[in-house]
Amino acid sequence: MAVPAEMPVLNTTGKYIMSKRLSDDTDELLRLQGVGWLKRRIIKMGTLYLTVRHFTDDAGVEHINILQSLSGLSDTDENRELDWVARSHEDDTFGKVTSKSRRVRVDHVQNDWLRIGWTPDTEEHGLVFTRAESKQEDNGVNWVADQTWGFEMINGERRYVRHVFFQGPNGEKINLRLIYDYREFDSLPAQRQRWD
Repeated sequence: MAVPAEMPVLNTTGKYIMSKRLSDDTDELLRLQGVGWLKRRIIKMGTLYLTVRHFTDDAGVEHINILQSLSGLSDTDENRELDWVARSHEDDTFGKVTSKSRRVRVDHVQNDWLRIGWTPDTEEHGLVFTRAESKQEDNGVNWVADQTWGFEMINGERRYVRHVFFQGPNGEKINLRLIYDYREFDSLPAQRQRWD
């Protein structure tokens, strides 16, 4: 389902389901991140739900707090402050990861894959740019994943999309596009809520 036309890219609060039909296959990327075969099968077969709360705090810092739920695995909180400060995060899929996020103008993004395809309102207000890194000493593997988030027209529909540029432990490079179906806030199965 398309993102509502009235939804601004500066407030993506809502519920989303990753579209397996439209998104690129993530299996090789997950393998290079050190995710084992069984867990990759669970991820491939499961449904990924995102519950997003997007807001700006009193200090003017933009936040995107995401509860990720995947059938067969535990829920994961992905809380982003768009201030380009590195923060550590740990979950049962990726282990310990350091990430940072900010909003950037499209023309300031160096990587063509991360920069192309966005809607005019995304270009006007900028992309969410994130960088996540895993270190050998923490997880046994080094990798870096840059992402841009925004809206894109997919098959004539406005969709929430993430572009991923991944660099693996031996210099592997992968471009992926993850496309999400929007759901009305109350239309998904009951999930744990952190913000009510």
